[in-house]
Amino acid sequence: MDSNKIKKGLGRGLSSLIGETKKDTNINKLLISELVSNKFQPRKFFKKESLEELTNSIKERGIIQPIIVRKSNVEKLKYEIIAGERRWLAAQKAGLHDVPVVITEANDLKSLEFAIVENVQREDLNAVEEAQGYKRLINEFSYDQEKVATFIGKSRSHIANCLRLLTLPIEVLKLIEEKKLTAGHAKILVGLQNITFIANKIIERNLSVRQAEKFVKIFKTRKQSFQNQKDTNLQALESSITNKIGLNVSIKNKKNNTGFITFEYKDMDQLNKIIEIIKSNY
Repeated sequence: MDSNKIKKGLGRGLSSLIGETKKDTNINKLLISELVSNKFQPRKFFKKESLEELTNSIKERGIIQPIIVRKSNVEKLKYEIIAGERRWLAAQKAGLHDVPVVITEANDLKSLEFAIVENVQREDLNAVEEAQGYKRLINEFSYDQEKVATFIGKSRSHIANCLRLLTLPIEVLKLIEEKKLTAGHAKILVGLQNITFIANKIIERNLSVRQAEKFVKIFKTRKQSFQNQKDTNLQALESSITNKIGLNVSIKNKKNNTGFITFEYKDMDQLNKIIEIIKSNY
């Protein structure tokens, strides 16, 4: 892709990206049923309250900003939304039969760029969706982190930190998507052991990012002396069991392969949980 176009990127806004593609300059009307969702849409979650507000606004004033579409290469006689999917959804809820559109010619790369730019500019994406959008640019369109950073208009470290979030366990990614954890919390968790357990503790205790940083620091300090001397396979086994049952587990293995396993519990409910797990399996 032309590096000059990449350098212009997000700073010029969505309208400038539109200007780089061939388009029908007239605003057209298309039936809602003629439009299909953008397969490159990075946003998976649409806030219910925000969508309802937009629906009410459309009922009163109609759609002010047209939806940007291209001819679908999957469904004949259909148009794929490039930018404006939220407006399309709200228009359906508002009972509209047709919507204003601008028809443009855009390949898959341009379609993904449109979708990412629109959402990042409006800060509509959660941290996981943002990272997944950047990953698609890298994996499917041969971008590197530097190109993504230049195009989006953010620092390379921001892009790198976003992408690191995707190394977190699926359970933790879901917590971020559900807004139970912020991106700030998630960055603290990257690279830790017992990530799922710690993430749930942060939620359970309703810790701020700063409080979570202190909590993780204490957790690291308490475990450091054991971890430095412990076999990596034992560490992995401890982490696996801890994530499975939600309780701290320590395995001590001697040179003759004898030893003991310690389960840490903080109340009678947790003790009963350990007992029930043992009874149900033996």
